[in-house]
Amino acid sequence: MSPHAPLRHLLSLVLPFLLAFTTQAHTAPALTTAPSFRLPGRGAEVVSDSLRGRVVLVDFWASWCVPCRKSFPWLAAMQEKYGPQGLTVVGVNLDKTRPAADAFLAQVPAPFTLAFDPAGKTAAAWGVKGMPSTFLVGRDGTLVYAHVGFDPAKTESFEKRIEEALAK
Repeated sequence: MSPHAPLRHLLSLVLPFLLAFTTQAHTAPALTTAPSFRLPGRGAEVVSDSLRGRVVLVDFWASWCVPCRKSFPWLAAMQEKYGPQGLTVVGVNLDKTRPAADAFLAQVPAPFTLAFDPAGKTAAAWGVKGMPSTFLVGRDGTLVYAHVGFDPAKTESFEKRIEEALAK
């Protein structure tokens, strides 16, 4: 047995997990059209089909997600800056219990639309691979861009994609 066998075994177990949570981006996920959803919101139901004609930034998040705490201020800024031009930010929470999400929201403001998906069915339909996962949907419902993770150094390029989608 090689002296490196235990390390290789450990890497074979840990590497897939780490890869799922690294910052990744791609222009076209396996899906080409954003899956529809109807989820409970903060007061009213959130129905994705009602947002057709707007550019929608769908962000899947959870209370235990450390990068989500950093992404929320950016999401709020995008909603404030581009909302009048036709952008709607929708944060889809994946916590199993609403109190966990509410505790997070008490600490991290979310002045954008929130939906709750405790069963994770919407996340599965969208192919969410890590937290946060952010999808940019064009006015016609097509997926324009997807990004896993949050890296402040990459927000400028993401914002350019938002501007391009709004210009169409």
